[in-house]
Amino acid sequence: MAAAARFFIRGANSKLSVSGIGPGAHSSLGAALLKLSPNCSSRLKAQRRHAAHFTFHPDPVPTQYGPTQKMNLFQSITNALDNTLASDPTAVIFGEDVAFGGVFRCTVGLRDKYGKDRVFNTPLCEQGIVGFGIGAAAAGATAIAEIQFADYIYPAFDQIVNEAAKYRYRSGNLYDCGNLTIRSPWGCVGHGSLYHSQSPEAFFAHCPGIKIVIPRGPVQAKGLLLACIADRNPCIFFEPKILYRAAVEQVPVESYTIPLSQAEILKEGSDVTLVAWGTQVHVLREVASMAQEKLGVSCEVIDLKTILPWDNETVCKSVVKTGRLLISHEAPVTGGFAAEISSTVQEECFLNLEAPISRVCGYDTPFPHIFEPFYIPDKWKCFDAIKRMINY
Repeated sequence: MAAAARFFIRGANSKLSVSGIGPGAHSSLGAALLKLSPNCSSRLKAQRRHAAHFTFHPDPVPTQYGPTQKMNLFQSITNALDNTLASDPTAVIFGEDVAFGGVFRCTVGLRDKYGKDRVFNTPLCEQGIVGFGIGAAAAGATAIAEIQFADYIYPAFDQIVNEAAKYRYRSGNLYDCGNLTIRSPWGCVGHGSLYHSQSPEAFFAHCPGIKIVIPRGPVQAKGLLLACIADRNPCIFFEPKILYRAAVEQVPVESYTIPLSQAEILKEGSDVTLVAWGTQVHVLREVASMAQEKLGVSCEVIDLKTILPWDNETVCKSVVKTGRLLISHEAPVTGGFAAEISSTVQEECFLNLEAPISRVCGYDTPFPHIFEPFYIPDKWKCFDAIKRMINY
């Protein structure tokens, strides 16, 4: 479908040039139209939105992994891939446009450094990308596949769920594709609309045999991605694309790994447990500060990091202490992974709960464009949920 759309767009562009209205004439026409309305430029300026729905909170500079360098999130991904290609001669990176660096520049320079046989483009076919990755991993290569946007991972759903996740089980561990890691930009970005904003982690959380990981910043991204690549199970690594340039930290230059399936308590508290992953962690950090300042409520903030298999022990221990739980994610609320966390905590901590568990998530609608600020579970929605729990 995307290929067909590109064909028609190219055709439309060629018709424009035939009729004498090329790109230059088109832009001149636009400038002339703007001049016709004296208030047009001021209206355009007023429509720009400069503020994101979160404030990035950088991690402390890690000291246990050696020298560090200032990197944003996409640079930390590039650095992790560079480390892997340098240390593992079987490692290959492939996907749509990765040879020239990818749409978010995460693989920039790697083809020139390691050659076109190790970093290469694929056809516009997600099913084929993952299928090729499964075969390469089964043959012994360290296969790192990129799906250009998480929204486009669905054509590969059968390959991931029925092949990659079950490869080891169907053979009684005689063969597997545990060397496969699938990377993909994920989550809202401020202007992505329906097909560039989705958070599909819950679709795959129902599938034993794969691991799902989502980092909150550059330091975590590099360590968790290298852990996924080293893990002996196929992993899906979702990268919050709104953080690619917004998140900047001091990241260790050498290789290091951060354990999978271990949640992290970022802020200790005694009244409410707040759980999130990816970008939403930074929203809840701000909410915790607001709750302390405005309500005198002490919040414990937990970054889940690994969605499958998730660290229910850390979450349940926190809820036993606080008696209240709020879970927040960008994906729609119905069937979202917050429901699984809520169900588990209700089963394990029922007698410790002081209020109903709260889920502050996206709405059950397609992801909107201009209405994104109303759709996302921002700090005010989370803050209101905390007030309701405290007053219950």
